[in-house]
Amino acid sequence: MSKNLIKVGIQGASGYTGGELIRIILNHPNSELIYAGSKSNYGKLISEIHKDLVGDCHIKFSKNISKNIDILFLCLGHGNSEKFLYENIIDKNVKIIDLSQDFRLGQSFEERDFVYGLPELMKEKILNSSNIANPGCFATAIQLGLLPLLNSDIKIDEIHTNAITGSTGAGIKLNDTSHFSWRNNNISWYKPFKHQHLNEINKILRLGSKKIKINFLPIRGNFTRGIFCTSYFNNEMSLTKLKKLYFEYYKNDPFTIISNNEVHLKQVINTNKCLIHLKKEKNKLLVTSIIDNLVKGASGQAIQNMNLMFGLDETTGLNLKSSIF
Repeated sequence: MSKNLIKVGIQGASGYTGGELIRIILNHPNSELIYAGSKSNYGKLISEIHKDLVGDCHIKFSKNISKNIDILFLCLGHGNSEKFLYENIIDKNVKIIDLSQDFRLGQSFEERDFVYGLPELMKEKILNSSNIANPGCFATAIQLGLLPLLNSDIKIDEIHTNAITGSTGAGIKLNDTSHFSWRNNNISWYKPFKHQHLNEINKILRLGSKKIKINFLPIRGNFTRGIFCTSYFNNEMSLTKLKKLYFEYYKNDPFTIISNNEVHLKQVINTNKCLIHLKKEKNKLLVTSIIDNLVKGASGQAIQNMNLMFGLDETTGLNLKSSIF
């Protein structure tokens, strides 16, 4: 690529994922925010809505799409990205990264074919793609925890997965289960065994063809961000061999880290990391995988994909430190 900065546009920029994208892009050495689109907040300063950007960003939300961009991030509600593309003409040379679920199952839009944007699995395709379907947050945490096993000849029949997520996973619009009075000091499951992210997990990991069943129980947590995911199943391999398998699989993936010590959620908050821990109890293997749902589970992974698409080191602008205390 040339030495010129990547000119970035964001549609749906006033939500949680849009705000995280803006935060990362403002500190990205090879990109420049050109416009941030928002129907509900156009004309307002970005820092009026994303108050953590006071003093850092002096751009106003726009109603009109800028034509002077190299890449467009779609941070719209599920079903709205495809609608947006139908209603707006986007130059064919503009790359697109969609953060909704509209194109995760291999759907295309006119001449745009979308590649599933999980770098740890699809890196070579991402490098040569102009259109990316960013994975779901639960799907990212679950798949990264299971990829090394499911890409080996280890036999697995049934997987049990439990994942607890912060309130930001529900989006910025208020609903009955996301406002403070309900969420604080509370916990509940939802969509047991039928969460929409199972569709992409089953397709991308080809669980059907491998005759593997995954039982997924999503849980609402009483915290704001992060996903703590545990998967367990029968496995006869020794822990030493399993760790070797995982270390070897992720040796070229800078953000997916195998920890010898038990992990906790604060280690990944505000970072693009996925931490994985393995524990054996007799013939049961417990895999713990944790991410920040807004970063590795959404905006950070989107930037990681952008870096790959434009020939940058995938870690550019993403060496972020967590805040434990």
